[in-house]
Amino acid sequence: MDLHTAGHRQGVVAAPHHAAVEAGRATLAAGGNALEAMVAMAATIAAVYPHMTQIGGDGFWLVHQPSGRVRALMAPGRAGANARRELYREHETIPPRGPLAALTVPGAIAGWMLALEVARVHGARLPLPDLLEPAIRHAKDGYTVTRSQARLTAEKLAELKDVPGFAHTFLVDGRPPDAGATLRQPALAATLDHLAQAGLDDYYRGDVAREIAADLDRVGSPVTRGDLERCRASLAEPLSVALEAGTVFNTPPPTQGLASLIILALFERLRAPDGESFDHLHGLIEATKRAFAARDRVVTDPDRIQQPVERYLDAGFLDGEARRIDRRKAAHWPLPYGEGDTVWMGAADASGLVVSYIQSLYWEFGSGVVLPATGVLMQNRGASFSLEPGALNALAPGRLPFHTLNPALAVLADGRVLAYGAMGGDGQPQTQAALFTRHVRYRAPLDRAIDAPRWLLGRTWGSTHTNLRMEARFDGALVEGLLAAGHDVELLADAYSDVMGHAGAVVLHPDGTLEGAHDPRADGGAAGV
Repeated sequence: MDLHTAGHRQGVVAAPHHAAVEAGRATLAAGGNALEAMVAMAATIAAVYPHMTQIGGDGFWLVHQPSGRVRALMAPGRAGANARRELYREHETIPPRGPLAALTVPGAIAGWMLALEVARVHGARLPLPDLLEPAIRHAKDGYTVTRSQARLTAEKLAELKDVPGFAHTFLVDGRPPDAGATLRQPALAATLDHLAQAGLDDYYRGDVAREIAADLDRVGSPVTRGDLERCRASLAEPLSVALEAGTVFNTPPPTQGLASLIILALFERLRAPDGESFDHLHGLIEATKRAFAARDRVVTDPDRIQQPVERYLDAGFLDGEARRIDRRKAAHWPLPYGEGDTVWMGAADASGLVVSYIQSLYWEFGSGVVLPATGVLMQNRGASFSLEPGALNALAPGRLPFHTLNPALAVLADGRVLAYGAMGGDGQPQTQAALFTRHVRYRAPLDRAIDAPRWLLGRTWGSTHTNLRMEARFDGALVEGLLAAGHDVELLADAYSDVMGHAGAVVLHPDGTLEGAHDPRADGGAAGV
């Protein structure tokens, strides 16, 4: 599978798994638009990359419409009606695995429903069974276990093997599968096939919903059938910030999209002259610290936010934050939070539809709970709630949890539309910033901007590390400069490390040509028609 493709006229897609790339490409080739292609990709990747995403997770979309308007499609799930603090009285924190971790409604399919409504406005014409067919086939006939799924299953075996449904679905004779093994998800295939015929709404308000609710009740999850019935995705105005290169968009709370925009706005104010220099990396790292501090003060369920978060994107606030950054010395780094596993995917078509989409279970394999009747793997997004009553993200029934997910999109002054993103908890805003500054500010080709060595400040992939980790390919003098400035650097052995997440991008050029690229650290690529 190619990692980079350019010059296409009809459409282009990028995803971290080759089966999802092919599903999107085939949808475009059949006359589907970028939104239809993304639904096909979202379903397929749920069947072949279950350690990263499945239909028991959430999703967020940014959509650039042919008119030029950018809209956010928000599909997070709320905490169940029985998700009360008393349920967790024997726990200091919410367990990250098992039925008590499966405490929020899966919102991803509600997002697919809304995306297809928008797609129809833009001429969508492919039937739902066609969009779901690749996912059904892979789940039924089997998919090849990737290196990352094999590795993560082995690493997390102790905490997942006894979770209801996990061993039956994702282990082979009680042991982690080898990379290259074939696994099947027959219950998931049957669910997707039923939804293809009955409609996606059945997941929340039909036969599938009844089966999901019954299984959740049996295992002891706080999510009820009434919670499923109330689940809806919504349209929202994205957050945005104007830069010299153009306007950058991201999703509003409960996502950390605010942090991604603050990083880019602060970095522009630092005026770093050269890419891949001390000024470039130090500037982005220090901007990340300021952005995460703002994020952790404000981002929560939007119904609970007292003042508009846009004030954190005002020039006055950003100017003040930029002045607090020491150009030569690292600031103290507190312990942040935000681990997770996710997929970002992009699609664009000749009409001007450009889609940036992210879909997640939160941690690898989410809660680990696989519901036997439907094959749904439940997310553990609710583990980000706090059991402290006065906390910013305190647990309460019906509340939206904090989301690390945040797809990005930019409308550039030169006429390009760029959809981009990454997976990886706290790493998402940082990888977005690396990709954007390298490609847009310092003009590196798209594939080189994604391939280039990356860094990570803070947590991802279930790790407790909060230092600055860097891939081995960085110039030694640059690493020494960061150490001298006070950064707590850990140089990783790998030249291309999964710790850095999986990034990708698609571009609609002013001449109508389309380009896409994806990460060599993942198992996917890009393709077009």
